[in-house]
Amino acid sequence: MSPKKSCLSFSSYVESKQTAVREAALIYSCLINTLSQSLTVNISNHHDIVGCRAGPRGEERPPPLAVWSRGVRRSPPSAGQQVNMPGFCFNILCIGETGIGKSTLMNTLFNTNFESAESSHFEPKVKLSAKTYDLQEGNVRLKLTIVNTVGFGDQMNKQQSYQHIVDYIDTQFESYLQEELKIKRSLHNYHDSRIHACLYFIAPSGHSLKSLDLVTMKKLDSKVNIIPVIAKADTISKSELHKFKLKIMSELVSNGVQIYQFPTDDETVSSINSAMNGILPFAVVGSTEEVKIGNKMVKARQYPWGVVQVENESHCDFVKLREMLIGVNMEDLREQTHTRHYELYRRCKLEEMGFRDTDPESKPVSLQETYEFKRQEFQGELQKREEEMRQSFVQRVKEKEMELKEKERELQGRFEQLKRLHQEEKGRLEERRRSLEDQLNGFSTKRAAAELLLQGGGYGGGGGANLKKDKDRKNSGFM
Repeated sequence: MSPKKSCLSFSSYVESKQTAVREAALIYSCLINTLSQSLTVNISNHHDIVGCRAGPRGEERPPPLAVWSRGVRRSPPSAGQQVNMPGFCFNILCIGETGIGKSTLMNTLFNTNFESAESSHFEPKVKLSAKTYDLQEGNVRLKLTIVNTVGFGDQMNKQQSYQHIVDYIDTQFESYLQEELKIKRSLHNYHDSRIHACLYFIAPSGHSLKSLDLVTMKKLDSKVNIIPVIAKADTISKSELHKFKLKIMSELVSNGVQIYQFPTDDETVSSINSAMNGILPFAVVGSTEEVKIGNKMVKARQYPWGVVQVENESHCDFVKLREMLIGVNMEDLREQTHTRHYELYRRCKLEEMGFRDTDPESKPVSLQETYEFKRQEFQGELQKREEEMRQSFVQRVKEKEMELKEKERELQGRFEQLKRLHQEEKGRLEERRRSLEDQLNGFSTKRAAAELLLQGGGYGGGGGANLKKDKDRKNSGFM
């Protein structure tokens, strides 16, 4: 089915409120026309007239006073007037175990078959999958984003299962904050990806909440609007379901988990919201299959023992969830996300940067004073760092100089030692040279004497022969 086709509307709700809606719309338009001439209405900080809540800053908020079949609140156009609403966004986070029915409930809730892939029970870690769809009813467009937690609760070690969800929510807050802090920002065209509602799917065990559920909701209650729902509520009896609801709420209160409470400060919805707060958590059943009951086809789940009708309030709380989530309180969910959860994140981030609204004496401080204080603090810190770096550099230079001097002394000592060894070796060689010269001189003298003797004995034959023999003996003895 195409997302642009109309889904089942709240006909009974619209008919019962039709008269009040027309009167309120007339009063609303008259007052706005009067006030617009002299006042500039800041929709980020004030409530509009006739109980309509303002949307987040910089965003196009849906006009009030009528309920669309998919939850869009819009004013009915006058006769012959063509209205083309720019649309707005709504982001839902679905947290629950694999196979608990998150995708089926979303398909049933918006009467649309959203594309979804089969999830494995063996994911190594929790992953978040976000998909955005453009829905349209008449002239109103809704940019719906569904964020699914893939692999939640499937790991052996579930200690950090919630951390990936917390990081994702903080990332969306950070993206919006960075856009808001830009010099040239465009929040009107910015796609707001902050989570407006968190549907936490509780397994229908009938006993109590799991430790993982309590820890996860406790970590998320300051970051997102949590609406707990009991999934596959047709698997437990009505008596067990009632006890299970009481047990869940008791455990949430005892563990300090703050879930989203439907607002009761608006007189037009206070009675229905008060009643719905007493029904939490919603026990829901989802189904995209149609079963023929009597003369009409209804969404239901068929079992051998009977049929569970999704939109039969005596069978489950699906209709109540749909009316509260996308009918009555959609804009309040968007507003709470901006004014409560995002502002808390923004304040913490600015405080981390050193910005404060008051000084230590609780006196108000302007942004200029804060900036000047931070600038001076930064300059002081910079000078301190520079001095520390200079001292560190001087110390390292001194250490290096001492190290080089020590090396120089070592090298000088080594040089002196080598020089001494060289002198000693030179002396030994010089002495050896003199000894060899003396021997050479003696040899030369003896040779000259021998030659003289040989020359002198040349006149007598016998004497010359004897001298030659003596000479040979001496030479052999010398050698």
